[in-house]
Amino acid sequence: MYRYDEFDAGFVAERVSQFRDQVERRLSGELTEDQFRVHRLMNGVYLQLHAYMLRIAVPYGTLSGRQMRKLADIGRKYDKGYGHFTTRQNLQFNWPALKDIPAILDELASVEMHAIQTSGNCIRNVTADHFAGVAADELDDPRPYAEILRQWSSIHPEFLYLPRKFKLAVTGAANDRAAIQVHDIGYQMVRNAAGELGMVVYVGGGQGRTPMVAHKIRDFLPIHDMLAYTEAILRVYNLDGRRDNKYKARIKILVHEMGVDAMKAAVEEEFSKRNQVLDLPTAEVDRIRAYFAAPVLAKRAETSATLEARRKTDKKFNAFVDANVSKHKLPGYGIVTISLKPIGGIPGDATSDQMDVVADLAERFSQDEIRVSHEQNLVLPYVALDDLPQVYDALAANGLATANAGLVSDIICCPGLDYCSLATARSIPIAQRISERFGDGDRARDIGGLKIKISGCINACGHHHVGHIGILGLERKGVETYQLTLGGSGDEVCTVGSITGPGFSSDQIIDAVERVVETYLGLRETKDETFIDAFRRVGMAPFKNALYERDTGADI
Repeated sequence: MYRYDEFDAGFVAERVSQFRDQVERRLSGELTEDQFRVHRLMNGVYLQLHAYMLRIAVPYGTLSGRQMRKLADIGRKYDKGYGHFTTRQNLQFNWPALKDIPAILDELASVEMHAIQTSGNCIRNVTADHFAGVAADELDDPRPYAEILRQWSSIHPEFLYLPRKFKLAVTGAANDRAAIQVHDIGYQMVRNAAGELGMVVYVGGGQGRTPMVAHKIRDFLPIHDMLAYTEAILRVYNLDGRRDNKYKARIKILVHEMGVDAMKAAVEEEFSKRNQVLDLPTAEVDRIRAYFAAPVLAKRAETSATLEARRKTDKKFNAFVDANVSKHKLPGYGIVTISLKPIGGIPGDATSDQMDVVADLAERFSQDEIRVSHEQNLVLPYVALDDLPQVYDALAANGLATANAGLVSDIICCPGLDYCSLATARSIPIAQRISERFGDGDRARDIGGLKIKISGCINACGHHHVGHIGILGLERKGVETYQLTLGGSGDEVCTVGSITGPGFSSDQIIDAVERVVETYLGLRETKDETFIDAFRRVGMAPFKNALYERDTGADI
């Protein structure tokens, strides 16, 4: 993984010093909250319902054990003993005192971490496939390119005050695990007919009040043109994006208003001016790539007798391997997803003690590497199959062995009205009740792969638009109401879900989700037909009938 050089270290230290002075001026009353707002947002500090919140950057979702231990320690010293992992592969502390935040940033800097550009109208933390570098289906590791984008975009003077926030994602596999088509720019690694490495370019995706799937504007972009083309897109957006209405200020609106062809032409024209100036040298790509070189692993047999023996005698372990262990590109190894979705728990939360456990397991069994997924889970990318029983036992002893990765109770959920000042409804209790209804046992396994995503307001931080089942919490006449959408997907066949009809009260929404699931089970052609495949085959009608052609009490 990438290590800070002298510039990184000096830059982060200087920013901490600046922010310490700004905090002192705020606490003394020299700065009002309105004056302080721009400074705190540039350092990842939000003011939520009950307290300040600090959002920490985890570039492309990669952490070391040392870094995870530092996050655990900060949670104990400055928060309430836990942290919340987000859909942008970051971590949030929900309860730090403002006076302590400069000290927290100092501690983060000691392990090569910061909170810069995790908020504000700038280029945000660059995300990537959480299986990057180890996935069996990967063409190339996207993290070196995400790191290059991170270095290039950090406090880029031209793009610090964009019309709105700007998000980039990179994937190296045809199976999109980074949701690139709901980003402002999404890059997918490909090879052309000559075998040269490049990128497919998507522009103008996003969720929020106007969800849109990104448009492909380049079938092949050579790697050395990545920065020039990114700058061309951002320059067109910065100059032409709307600043008169924050709800229409994202690049997706610009693409929609200009038209895809006109947007592409504008980008290509700007690119023609920039591509010689910002040509990415091969030597620089190789330098960054060296940080992400695969570790030298012991050669192992493709199967493990130890693993298979345990699977035959331990039903819970067997279920965990089926759901939470993915195929590795190297024989004898597995990619282990640690679900942060315990049944009845808060999605994405991990206690400081649990973070310490994950750090220990990474150091002992996963080449000192941890990933954060945009689905709010953690990943150990280098686990030998022979070691899986030991890893599982440690996870189980600490409440981290829920066998539901990708299943119905592996729910993405924003903090909602329990924390967020923008929220219009609670989302956490809905997620908890759904997970309790379906669990992680035989019923969940029979349902199979099903992604439920919940947002507590129209800003869609819970990605409800691209949930197979999406839930949006709204306030209507002082009452929390939940709108249901079906058929969304954030993968390579990206779609925005369709609204089923009138919303449901908090008492009704769990039963409504159950009716959707039971309808799917009744119409699937085989047990292997997933919910999203069945929905695409039959459409909305049977689900809508099940939801509304009875006395549901829906809020019409």
